[in-house]
Amino acid sequence: MSEQTTAQRRAGLLVLVWAWVGLPFAYGVYELVRKVLQLIGG
Repeated sequence: MSEQTTAQRRAGLLVLVWAWVGLPFAYGVYELVRKVLQLIGG
């Protein structure tokens, strides 16, 4: 395996891991804001 292939594979894995953590986190923040606005707005 060449250096470039290893770097590309690592970058792809890094993007996948960030998406695995970031997407549920973003959805949780979205739901939190929605419920807070619902609570405040009545």
